[in-house]
Amino acid sequence: MDETLNIPLGPEEADDYDRLRGDLVRAVNRICPSWLASRSDDLVQVALLRVLELRRKSEENARFSPSYLRKVAYSALIDEIRRWRRRRETPLETEEGGIDPAAERESGNPNPEERSTGREVGRAIRDCLGKMVRPRRLAVALHLQGHSVPDVGRLMGWSSKKADNLVYRGLSDLRECLGAKGVKP
Repeated sequence: MDETLNIPLGPEEADDYDRLRGDLVRAVNRICPSWLASRSDDLVQVALLRVLELRRKSEENARFSPSYLRKVAYSALIDEIRRWRRRRETPLETEEGGIDPAAERESGNPNPEERSTGREVGRAIRDCLGKMVRPRRLAVALHLQGHSVPDVGRLMGWSSKKADNLVYRGLSDLRECLGAKGVKP
């Protein structure tokens, strides 16, 4: 019985399975980039599951050519690269087992000092925005949320020129207020 798949295998099937797995290991090792080598066993398992599923669906005990196995391994590799890029995983531990500070910074998890500084800057921005006249405060708040100046004008029902002036003057006021508080961009 194969422990990884919990499939009862006879002696002939076990030899066939071992041969198939060996072929997939070779195919994955040929195409797997070095930066993804730590996942090569996972890629072999994914490819093996795909091949075994296809074999299960076929009525006869199909034999797979080496070129087909390379295509399955390549497909599993491409899927893994796409998943990796979506997740943008970065290991937090170094080879020696310690935490890598550079990787921790890249992971998007700020350290306590950065979080504290961020909270202080956020409070200062909110305080400065609270001191502005309402139209400038609204224009700057929308701009800081990522809206372009034309979007600000359209959302607020202002002309493009009025939105431009309010955003420009509001940002100037914000810089001045933050500078007086000792917060620099």
